[in-house]
Amino acid sequence: MFENILGNEKNKKELKKMLELNKISHSYIFWGIEGIGKKLVAYEFAKEILGSNTDVNPDLTIIEEEDGKIKIDRIREMQKTVLEKPIKSSKKVYIIDDADKMTKEAQNCLLKTLEEPPEYATIILICSNVDGVLGTIKSRCTRIHFDSLDAEDVINYLKKKYPQVEISEKIITLSQGSIGKAEILFEKQSVYENLEKILKKAKDRDLIDIVQMAEEIYKSKEEINSILEYMNVLALKLSKEDIKYIKCIEIIEDTKKRLRANSNYDMCIDNMIFNIWEEVNEKNNRS
Repeated sequence: MFENILGNEKNKKELKKMLELNKISHSYIFWGIEGIGKKLVAYEFAKEILGSNTDVNPDLTIIEEEDGKIKIDRIREMQKTVLEKPIKSSKKVYIIDDADKMTKEAQNCLLKTLEEPPEYATIILICSNVDGVLGTIKSRCTRIHFDSLDAEDVINYLKKKYPQVEISEKIITLSQGSIGKAEILFEKQSVYENLEKILKKAKDRDLIDIVQMAEEIYKSKEEINSILEYMNVLALKLSKEDIKYIKCIEIIEDTKKRLRANSNYDMCIDNMIFNIWEEVNEKNNRS
């Protein structure tokens, strides 16, 4: 168990001990940045609870976001099935991935189950932003924080998966200990390299040039969350050379909020590009 999952040895040891002592909580929160193995650990932990080595088990349910949210209907559906006795095992496990994307209505609905869970049920919430989970839910869960991975672990993973390709030190630094981020950066290097050019050249290029350079952003709706996170990392790095880039982080965070609120995608990107250009453009600031 957990042998093929990198990092977070303390957490893995703690979970193994819970299994050995048969002291399994009814509810957990696994939290930490994206791409560090939280879901992998939850899945292996669930299989051990169920006493199953198979990948498909009727007593294991994984709930994932749809269109960026987990709505109340999905939790209501879970509440109905959680009352049904296990089919194959003596236990049932529910994994709610991206639990911080549950709507408030969904979280309040889940709270009812967490208050009086069936004896045989274990619920594991996985989230990157633990502040997005209601305090009343957190207080009823065993919370386990997952640390970022060591740079060496990320390097070894990438070398094993991409043995013929040189691993850039920049990718390792910007991945911030997340294998998930490192893979995205690695596989879309050209896109991410262009983002750095956009931020740097916004200082002295016309707005229309920057919009044209940002064409890849408009085409990358599926990866926009990773792109915006990466832009934040770049803006923070550039702010050490030019303090104007600090304001760019606020602009990018505002764009994230607009997108989460289902605002028009192209208009959100238009607004972000214009505001970044206006904030750092040297000619504009001199005029």
